[in-house]
Amino acid sequence: MQRFVPIEDLFRGRHFDRQIIIWCVSWYTSFKLSLRDLVIMMADRGISVTHTTILRWVQRYLPEFEKRWWRYARPVGGSWRMDETYIKVHAQWVYLYRAVDKAGQTVDFFLSRKRDVNAAKSFLRSAMKNTRVPTKITLDAYAASHRAVREMKEDGELPGRVQVRSSQYLNNLVEQDHRRVKQRIRPMLGFKRFDNAVVTISGIELAEKIKKGQFKIGKLGGCNATMT
Repeated sequence: MQRFVPIEDLFRGRHFDRQIIIWCVSWYTSFKLSLRDLVIMMADRGISVTHTTILRWVQRYLPEFEKRWWRYARPVGGSWRMDETYIKVHAQWVYLYRAVDKAGQTVDFFLSRKRDVNAAKSFLRSAMKNTRVPTKITLDAYAASHRAVREMKEDGELPGRVQVRSSQYLNNLVEQDHRRVKQRIRPMLGFKRFDNAVVTISGIELAEKIKKGQFKIGKLGGCNATMT
């Protein structure tokens, strides 16, 4: 069973009150704000904090918040809509693989420097490890994704019974969902490091899952639940 650092210990030794840290990390991943927007918002509340400090909080605490929320995750459906979009990291385009189920619930994401068969396989492996094995996968027309699924079936990583189909109409669901994430990323003006991008996107995805009701938040205080 996974053990967690007590909340008091998680924030021990920090110069700022833990609620300020939680606000900054939560607002940064939930709303269209830049780090400098948050600096101004904190200054309006009489709190002097630098944008680099907030960035360190984001990178330090998001993985911890995600682990705690994971305990209350609701299962996703077995019919997946899988697609990839692109974002900029250190002035280079990289590929963001994502999937939602037929109800629009987020399945998983995977950030890759390449858009190829291996990247598609890595995404599917990660998604199945974190959620479940799909019963159907709807893809776009990109050949590498179809080849990845085919080879994973041949190797026994995917059950042979998994249905694969290509439908632009059905994949509109995941393409629309990409916009939620990309609209949040846009004010960030690009990421400087790949690993920082992965952590930040995981926080954005977590915030979106909370909004979609993908967690049993009754145990977390219902609508008053915080990201921790």
